[in-house]
Amino acid sequence: MARAGLTPERLTVAAADLADEVGFENVTVSALARRFGVKDASLYSHIRNAHDLRSRVAVLALAELADRAASALAGRAGRDALVAFAGAYRDYAKRHPGRYAAAQMELDLETLARSAAARHSEMTRAILRGYDLSEPDETDAVRLLHSTFHGFVSLERAGGFAHTTPPRDADATWSRTLEALDTLLKNWPPP
Repeated sequence: MARAGLTPERLTVAAADLADEVGFENVTVSALARRFGVKDASLYSHIRNAHDLRSRVAVLALAELADRAASALAGRAGRDALVAFAGAYRDYAKRHPGRYAAAQMELDLETLARSAAARHSEMTRAILRGYDLSEPDETDAVRLLHSTFHGFVSLERAGGFAHTTPPRDADATWSRTLEALDTLLKNWPPP
């Protein structure tokens, strides 16, 4: 019988909430058990171990991020799609820092196959169709976009833009970054 209404899904959502509050690196079975007022052992009938718990949070975060990106992309193409996708990505990282960190976790192949990771790549490739790139340039562009988005939001979350001289609003830099990416994608260099 489930104690305290525990289910794998409920534990995963609670662990994701905990990650947003205290950081993904601080999500432990003990911390989650304390949240539910139970002993650690009570959780092991629902999760295998701390790695399993963190993997579940990563899968949840990837699905949430994919859902937000898909909603943002609906009916958009080209630059509008790029800006919408990037905005959904950045907004998710700001609103859910622990979940965002979880989404960057390296997953084993079995878990990766169950996750929404492929949806992220497909959506990025859908954006790139508006720029008429062929392989291998499309794969390079997918990596460029992910690196740029992840790098920007990681630096922003860590306060990396706070000491810029002269001071400049991060939103203004974000807008210029997206304009630069759009220009680059429209004028992709030949091999």
